Amino acid sequence: MRVAIVAEHASKRFGGEAILPYHYFRVLRERGVEAWLVVHSRTRPEMIELFPEELERLIFVEDLTLHKVIYQVSRIFPRRISEATFGLANQLLTQLCQRRIVKRLVRDHDVDVVHQPIPVSPRFPSLMSGLGAPVVIGPLNGGMDYPPAFKHAESAFSRAAIALGRSFSNIVNAVLPGKRNAAVVLVANERTRQALPSGLRGQVIELPENGVDLAQWSTKPATRDANEPQRFLFIGRLVDWKALHIAIRALAITPGAQLDVIGGGPMEAAWKALTVQLGVQDRVRFLGFQPQDVCAKRLGAARALLLPSIYECGGAVVLEAMAMSKPVIATAWGGPADYVTPDCGILVEPGSEDSLVAGFAQAMGLLMDNTDLCNRLGAEGRRRLVQVFDWEKKIDRMLDIYASTQSRVMEKKTQNLSA
Repeated sequence: MRVAIVAEHASKRFGGEAILPYHYFRVLRERGVEAWLVVHSRTRPEMIELFPEELERLIFVEDLTLHKVIYQVSRIFPRRISEATFGLANQLLTQLCQRRIVKRLVRDHDVDVVHQPIPVSPRFPSLMSGLGAPVVIGPLNGGMDYPPAFKHAESAFSRAAIALGRSFSNIVNAVLPGKRNAAVVLVANERTRQALPSGLRGQVIELPENGVDLAQWSTKPATRDANEPQRFLFIGRLVDWKALHIAIRALAITPGAQLDVIGGGPMEAAWKALTVQLGVQDRVRFLGFQPQDVCAKRLGAARALLLPSIYECGGAVVLEAMAMSKPVIATAWGGPADYVTPDCGILVEPGSEDSLVAGFAQAMGLLMDNTDLCNRLGAEGRRRLVQVFDWEKKIDRMLDIYASTQSRVMEKKTQNLSA
């Protein structure tokens, strides 16, 4: 089996979907599978550091002048509008460069399957078509909106622009038919399946988007002093839709609780100011961006993970907490609702901001008072994680999909020759 993985980014440091192609390439090469990784050059130093023995299999696309112009213009607009327009244009420009590279790989190395794991948006068009090898896209994860009670979180202009963009997605995917022509499109859930463009010719298969490297996220508990404060943990970018203010407000009405915040972003100053306004600045520590080993150590010492996000398609940090046998308190919306069951965490319905705050506070208080419950939820989370979200098992499934895809293509070619 020879596989070309093509993606906008591959990174352990970027966070979000960029880690997915990294893991596909990592595990495939660990198993001796012939694989190549075609990504943008902005992650070149990290990839070379991570894979010093694989330099011939790492192929990087450099920024064009047009990339830089589009990026500068995109910064003027709200995030979701920028992503759906200028972000789309820049990624398609990168894909255009990658397409030529991948066609050459297919020709020169007899690549059997081309896999495009990101972008994970179900409506985002793909240029990976007509490559000389079957294409597998995904797993995709999207089709989300903000909870009804939080529609005010984005402007009416932004909502209208997104709705208009979605209405044109079928047209765009007809003009740029990568998804339509893909042999297989993988989706993380039914919500994403419903958001796919029309006219897909290949198979649609459900497979979880995220996974966890169990070698990185250990169950070994940190040593805790019985008198140590009960600390909860938030890990993520400090951007508005992560809704960290919900956790801070909940902390303010939960006596004795403390919170560590790992991550940085544009909302950091505002959320630090909120801790002062509520008088809890001594109970909240902003730790900035941290490497994964530090995140794992902090999770090991935490009572539970908090994820109050109101727009979270995935949420890999939830799976990382489950891998560490830690319970999760999260908003019952999007990815966390796909991952967390009542047996391994507490989901809080986003009925309103006040009810979400109250629900998080109640859940935090419950876990602070009941160590046995924490242990049960954590153990069940670990069990579910190993069964469903282990990267090794994901690659087992992907290899089956690659092989069956190749087999179907060869069978079709044989039938066409016979005809």
